[in-house]
This record gives sequence, C-alpha cells and structure tokens, in this order.
Amino acid sequence: MHVHVVDPSAFTPPYDHALCAGLARAGAEVELITSRFDHGPRPPADGFAVREVFYRHAPGSVGSTARRAAKLAEHGPDLLRYRRAGRAADFVHVQWLTLPPLDARLMPAGRRGLVYTAHNPAREGLGPAERRMCSRAAAVVVHSEAAALAVQEHRAAPADRVHVIPHGAFDYLTRLPDERPLPPELAEVDGPVILCFGLLRPYKGIDVLLEAWRGIEGAELWIVGAPRMDLAPLRAAAPPGVRFVARFVPDPEVPAFLRRAALIVLPHTRVDQSGAAFAALAFGKPLLLTDVGGFPDLAATGAAVLVPPADPVALHAELARLIADPDALAAMGAAAAAAAAGPYSWDAIGRRTFQLYDEL
Repeated sequence: MHVHVVDPSAFTPPYDHALCAGLARAGAEVELITSRFDHGPRPPADGFAVREVFYRHAPGSVGSTARRAAKLAEHGPDLLRYRRAGRAADFVHVQWLTLPPLDARLMPAGRRGLVYTAHNPAREGLGPAERRMCSRAAAVVVHSEAAALAVQEHRAAPADRVHVIPHGAFDYLTRLPDERPLPPELAEVDGPVILCFGLLRPYKGIDVLLEAWRGIEGAELWIVGAPRMDLAPLRAAAPPGVRFVARFVPDPEVPAFLRRAALIVLPHTRVDQSGAAFAALAFGKPLLLTDVGGFPDLAATGAAVLVPPADPVALHAELARLIADPDALAAMGAAAAAAAAGPYSWDAIGRRTFQLYDEL
C-alpha cells in the first residue's frame, strides 16, 4: 500500500515523522510530502521517504515577509505539480491546509481515496474550506471524541466517515542524542517543580493558573515557552514561587524540563489536543488538565486529573492535593507511561491508521 502523508508547510514535523514511521512499521510504503523545515532539526525519517516538493525557492528566514510572499506565490503551482504524483498513490492523507480554499478543491485523492486529519475542530471549529475537505474525504481522522462530535455538529462528514485515532506520545524526545541540561539557575532549584509548558497563548489559562498558585508553598511553578501574547500583566500578577522561561525551547532542551517536573499542568480554556501533553506522556509524567476538548480522553487512562476550566479555586485545590501526595503522582505517572507504550504509541496508531486504509 503506497501512502502520501501531506503537510505542505511542514507545520508539524514531529507528528508527521512519527505517523509516517508508524505506518511504515505497519507495512505501508510511505512518502511524506512537505517542504524544507527551517525552525531546527527534524526527527529522523525512519523507514519512509521525505519529498520536499513545496516552496523550494522560498528564502529560509523564518517568519519573514519575503518568505510568506514566496510561499504564497509558489503554493498554487507546487500543488498543481504535485497532483499527478498524488493520484498515483493508493491514499493521499492530508494533515494541514496551507491555503484552505485552494487546497480543499485541488488536493488530489489517491487511486483508492483521500483521507483528511482534522487536527483542531474541538478548539477552533471548522471553516468552510475544512468542511469542504471533510466532505471530499473518504475518511476523516480526528484525535478525540470531542473532535468527532465537532465534525458532526458542523455537518462536515457523516458519523460513519469520522474515525477517532489518538495523537501519539512524542517518545522521540526521550532518546535525543544531543539532549541538553537545564540552565544552571534552574538546575539549582530544590523541591518539586510544577511545569506549564508550550506556546504561551491567551487560551492556555496562564492567568487562571497564576491566581490558583497563590498560597501554594514548598514547590515552584515554571511557565515555559515562547510567548504569543503580552506577558507583562502576567508577570506583574505572578505570586511568589513562579518562574517564567519565556522563549522558544528547542527539542534538545525539552527533555530536561520534563524530567525535572513532578507534575505538568495545562489549564487551557479551550483545546482539542496538546503537544505538551503528549510530550509529558512520553516521559511518564502526571497531568493536571481542564475538562475541555480532548483532555477527558487522556484522563480516562488514569494519567490525568481534570478540573473545570477558568476555575482558580478548583485548580488551587488540586495543585495543593497532588503536591502533597507523591503516591498519587507516582500512580498517575505509571498510567502515563502505560498509555505512551500502549494506545498512544505510534506503533498502535500506525496499525489503526493502516487498518483504516485497508477497510477503505
């Protein structure tokens, strides 16, 4: 079975590479159709081919106006050029739409069908182009029961064409050859560390977390990630025991933060699934999450405790309880490790995705 996994803008290389490797181990012949990735090293291509057919002439300066303009100019011709190759595959499995109105119309289907993964319908809903893509696809893959419900509520695809296949644990982070230690000022910290990790955005509930942290003693809260919002009000509101590491953290630095953490807290006000949560699973770390989107699916494994979103009182109570109960944290961590090795492993996800192609 010949499969193209398509992510034109290289939006999620860790996910793309893990899925392709899992599919290859399940028995598929896999090509990742993507573009050059300029944000840092990518995971290795384990058993599959990578074809960088999009944006070959775009300058490498990440986020520059010139790069965005070049990608916009190249996308249509690159997509038209790819259509012939896509039609020769058995399945074209699209991960992201770079120019949704164009991609929804022109993305080719393989000889046996088109598959589309809707990554964030429980968080962002589905726009017209995504609904069109879902309606074209022989199967729509989502990562949570909440996402499946969102696709059906938008009438984007009938229930029998929507398939819940979880997002996998980012276990490649556990075996990086160039893993780096914590910065000295963090390595010197004593006591438990509670980690909030990932891009810092308004819907991540950082303000709620800071309010909930008031009165917590005997531990530190680290808020780590590149800011996508003004942090000045949050820094001003931070109680004692809070550290901000407000910068992009490259892969080699991520394991040290996760290994140091006693608990990962992600107090999102809306979410589908979270890459930070799947990194935490890979390291066998317990999770404190809000009861939104796909987080209840993770809690069902025993790896996470849920609190209502935007509720600092409930969040404070669970933080205090878990920090004082190392046995509970150990049990949740063991459940996280079991989930990462079981249903959230890329071998399991590769087999389930391959089975979906086989059924189609």
